[in-house]
Amino acid sequence: MLGVLITGCTTAKQSGALKLNKSEFVKTIDGKRTDLYVLKNSNGVEVAVSNYGARTVGISVPDKNGQFEDVISGFNTLDEYINCPEPFHGPIVGRVGNRIAKGKFKLEGKEYNVSINNGPNHLHGGLKGFHHRVWDVKSVSVKAIHLHYLSKDGEMGYPGNLSVDVRYALNDKNELSISYKATTDKKTVVNLTWHPFFNLAGEGTTINDHIMEINADYYTPVDDILIPLGKNVSVKNTPFDFRKTKAIGRDLDQQKNNTQLKHGAGYDHNWVLKRPDDNSMAFAARVTEPKSGRVMEIYTQEPGLQFYGGNFFDGKTNGKNGKPQIYRGAMALETQKFPDAPNQPNFPSVVLDKGDTYATKSIYKFTTSKESHVKKGSIEKN
Repeated sequence: MLGVLITGCTTAKQSGALKLNKSEFVKTIDGKRTDLYVLKNSNGVEVAVSNYGARTVGISVPDKNGQFEDVISGFNTLDEYINCPEPFHGPIVGRVGNRIAKGKFKLEGKEYNVSINNGPNHLHGGLKGFHHRVWDVKSVSVKAIHLHYLSKDGEMGYPGNLSVDVRYALNDKNELSISYKATTDKKTVVNLTWHPFFNLAGEGTTINDHIMEINADYYTPVDDILIPLGKNVSVKNTPFDFRKTKAIGRDLDQQKNNTQLKHGAGYDHNWVLKRPDDNSMAFAARVTEPKSGRVMEIYTQEPGLQFYGGNFFDGKTNGKNGKPQIYRGAMALETQKFPDAPNQPNFPSVVLDKGDTYATKSIYKFTTSKESHVKKGSIEKN
């Protein structure tokens, strides 16, 4: 049954801007097979997904002249993803995305110690979080793929057997939705997010010229190891004010004098999104690359958006087009709960009880500046 469904997908060798060879993503890891699946819509937009880390390895979208380009920074082979010093190229990360201070948190009076992999802290699920696991492909079609992973009790130090489902779906409005569900047999903590590195001009150029808007009046300041100080602060009169569109690099020259930019070596912070009180989908951010005219809009049910500006890329690793992954050459825009949430009582809770269901969804919509944009919030109800 599954094999029949898989044949409905576009093979990697048939893709246009996605110059990926399917065979380079076929391996056996921990006794499970990895593969490459390419979703495609009627506009020629393609999304390549590996079940290693439920990882997006390419997204091909057109520019204002109809020329397609892969806007995801990454690699041509699975081995490169496995061995890269930066392990978070495109995966679903968890159980808890972002940082947990000193890898410790308490739940029902018991202290848990989770994997340390970022200085003294836990980051994105730990050394062998969801990004280094082979997920099961439950179903796949031309426009959608459903992946499942069972995180066992004690994995990376987390309590409870956590059953996780993620569905990527591409529609004909060039909207890529990521839907998450999870259940547990013991109280635990969960904060899943998608972690691709974007450059709307393609690999090998800076993202500092991208124009960005973030729908947030507040952001979350951090200490010198990027753990939140516990309060959200107004973006007004700071480099963190993206309420009106501006170039990402415009205010980075303030890094010498701005403590928060120093701590992050640039932008590596959570923005507190303006959103309704309910759990509805809301506009989070818009990014435009001026030369190509490519536009990406983000909508989410999540309260936060972590913007990381590629501050630690050093050009020593080459990407899929043979060009080095340069300093500030790609960015992550992660919809999620706030960093260190298990230790921050004032932040939205990441606790999941036995019998409850964790469910959330985000949408990344690709258009161009040549198109007549409709009002923000116009996304397909899918």
